[in-house]
Amino acid sequence: MKNIRNIALALLLASVSATLQNCGSSKANEEKEEKKAPAEVISTETFTLQKQQLNSTIKIPGELIAYQQVDLYAKVSSFVKKLYADVGTEVKQGQILASMEAPEISAQLSGSESRLRSQEALYQASKANYDRLLETSKTPGTVSQNDLDVALAKQKSDLAQLESARSASREITDNRNYLEIRAPFSGIITARNISTGAYVGPSGKGSEFPLFTLADQRKLRLVVSVPEAYTSHLKNKSQVEFTVRSLPNQTFSASVSRLAGALDVRLRAQRAEMDVSNTDRKLLPGMIAEVSVPLNSDTPTFAVPKSAVLNSPQGIYVIKIVDQKAQWVPVKTGSSSDDKTEVFGDIQEGDVLIKTVTEEIRDQSEIKNQKLVSN
Repeated sequence: MKNIRNIALALLLASVSATLQNCGSSKANEEKEEKKAPAEVISTETFTLQKQQLNSTIKIPGELIAYQQVDLYAKVSSFVKKLYADVGTEVKQGQILASMEAPEISAQLSGSESRLRSQEALYQASKANYDRLLETSKTPGTVSQNDLDVALAKQKSDLAQLESARSASREITDNRNYLEIRAPFSGIITARNISTGAYVGPSGKGSEFPLFTLADQRKLRLVVSVPEAYTSHLKNKSQVEFTVRSLPNQTFSASVSRLAGALDVRLRAQRAEMDVSNTDRKLLPGMIAEVSVPLNSDTPTFAVPKSAVLNSPQGIYVIKIVDQKAQWVPVKTGSSSDDKTEVFGDIQEGDVLIKTVTEEIRDQSEIKNQKLVSN
């Protein structure tokens, strides 16, 4: 039995030894193969800095408003007699929209006309009296100078009273004309807040809302607030394009017609207005538009790929290669396009910059393998 155990133990030790030898040899072979495989060489992409014109656009929200829009109110206290227009009615300039009635104005007009006729009669009488006295006074000793002066004063007084009566009559006539509400310009009625029989007036209940709201839709204003950083790119007659949500597949164009010339103190932006022709009525006042404002640079600047700009906690940098070493150069950024951005700093045309930068490329670190690519 002891012999059998010894034989089994010897066989076991032999198999374990063979296994260990095989593992050791395989590991050695693997290490040799790894040593034989060439190491991968990673190159750093660089480009030569050159000046170029950066053409890009920014998208700014804008609003379409009516070129002309007015709220129409009642000038005198009255009642609505008849309506001639409603919401959606297209009207012409001077067209009557509503008529009102105010019986007291009719009574005032009748009284003013009576007073006017009375003053006209008094003036005609005093004028005739003065004319007769003046003709008679041509014969010496017939009419005293005092009587002639009194007659002339009476004529002038009656004339003044007549002019006053005429002014009062015109005022009442003008108030009566206010009983007819007419369109100040051609457009479409967008709101109506009255009905037949309603009381309207310049004050009190019924005056808080306009009778009608009239808007001119044939021509619209596109209003945009341009941020301060981009105001230099927008000038009079500059062309812009815009879209609206209701017509996503259609692009509209307009040109800048008016610039505010100052920044809004709250938004720090300049108001710009573009005139938009809308004869087909596709666009409506109140629509929100997405406006594409071109940012075309007049002079060439340094524009680099966005990947070449390093935004670190210490600031904004580009990395320049000087004598095979990385040099962090602080810069300021300007306008941007889809893949490039303007940079301003201690850089010159012909400098070699790293195209893709990270904070792992330390300042003054050595850059051995460089691969020059186009900017």
